[in-house]
Amino acid sequence: MEFTIEPFVDAEPGPHVLAAIDAIRSAGLDHEMGPFGTMVRGEASEVIAAVARALDDAVAAGATRVSLQLTTPDD
Repeated sequence: MEFTIEPFVDAEPGPHVLAAIDAIRSAGLDHEMGPFGTMVRGEASEVIAAVARALDDAVAAGATRVSLQLTTPDD
């Protein structure tokens, strides 16, 4: 899953972005923070639960918009 949290400034994540990243890290999931979004990898149920918490934390910390994209692997 990839998510983007706004407002964002490239290379200067605000507290709303950092709150979401902390939620993903505390879930122990693989993630990669890029310039326009964060990619999270793992089992679907774990990713969905962690991203739900990340969204709650981001909004509580001031996020004004969140975009999500879910991609499932082609097996």
